[in-house]
Amino acid sequence: QTMEAKAYLYGLPYEYYEKYQIRRFGFHGTSHSFVAKQAAQLVGKGEQSGKIIVCHLGNGASVCAVKDGKSVDTSMGLTPLEGLVMGTRSGDLDPAILEYLGKKEKLDIESILSILNKKSGVLGISGVSSDFRDLREEADKGNKRALLAIDVFVYRVVKYIGAYAAAMNGVDVIAFTAGVGENASALRESICDYLAYLGLDLDKEKNKNCKKAEIISTASSKVFAVVVPTNEELEIARQTLQMV
Repeated sequence: QTMEAKAYLYGLPYEYYEKYQIRRFGFHGTSHSFVAKQAAQLVGKGEQSGKIIVCHLGNGASVCAVKDGKSVDTSMGLTPLEGLVMGTRSGDLDPAILEYLGKKEKLDIESILSILNKKSGVLGISGVSSDFRDLREEADKGNKRALLAIDVFVYRVVKYIGAYAAAMNGVDVIAFTAGVGENASALRESICDYLAYLGLDLDKEKNKNCKKAEIISTASSKVFAVVVPTNEELEIARQTLQMV
């Protein structure tokens, strides 16, 4: 709700925004809000200060840029299909693929969207599973497509982190949350290894053994990396209390 028009508008005729409200809305907002506040407190900042990138990584996944307590940008769009490669969702792709695939496979738009939502993502790439635990197990056995699916997922997350660091002109904290973000230490390490250019230095032992809300970067790291278990129910209760 706090994003500016330059972040939420698509490059479509403006009349479609006026008539149909076609714009970026984003999802996981309750989770992003809770985690951003908790992450700020964890590193000793106020809830309304700092530049925080929240990575909500689960079967559905999104990244959100939060500056001084307000959302600047987020990876999901009008629907949850945009953004990261996910468990079964494709994430970003060239929209002309829909026409191309429809003609090649003789599919209507509903069938194509079903493929993009339910048969794509890491499931589609790996041919194994949408569950990252299964992918890791298969990758460790030498399954190249399972490893490729993990690599694609990590790469897309890293690209969004880089984009949002640019959008905020820097980043103070990178927070990991949700099923994969909270539990997949090897995946967090893979993401953080890309981010040395930001000055992020991961404490690999802390990362490997993290079981709670915790800072997992070293004391000398220029950017904090943290794990924060999300609690959307508590955030809903807090926001409801503020309203009443």
